Amino acid sequence: MGTSKALALAKEMGLDLVEVSPTVFPPVCRIMDFGKHLYRQRKVEQKHKAHQKGGEIKGIRLSIRTDKHDIDVKLSKCKEFLKDGNSLKFSLIFRGREVTHIELGYEKMNYVKEQLKDFAKVDQDAKRQGNSLVMILSQLK
Repeated sequence: MGTSKALALAKEMGLDLVEVSPTVFPPVCRIMDFGKHLYRQRKVEQKHKAHQKGGEIKGIRLSIRTDKHDIDVKLSKCKEFLKDGNSLKFSLIFRGREVTHIELGYEKMNYVKEQLKDFAKVDQDAKRQGNSLVMILSQLK
């Protein structure tokens, strides 16, 4: 159909003539309500944006004095974070003279790593940074 005929038909219907595929020859146009079309496109984009959530880094703080049961409670929450697609950053903070017992910190980090081995992989192994140990885990694919 010719462009002028299509424009007249669209005006008669009270709609817009929208070019759908400008790259093909001849260009493809459609008669539609352009405002409604833009509204639907925005809704689809919002839906896709909502499903892209994830990839955040969740921080979990521990201490040498954190008991095994408290760590297990934190690990159950960590499993939920991993299922949502987030990464985990474990920080084990040493206070005062605790820094002289750094091996206890590595033991706690190894315990965490062992408990989450079915859910997460180690991106960065436990590494000392100042007065703390830092370990980063991410979701298994």
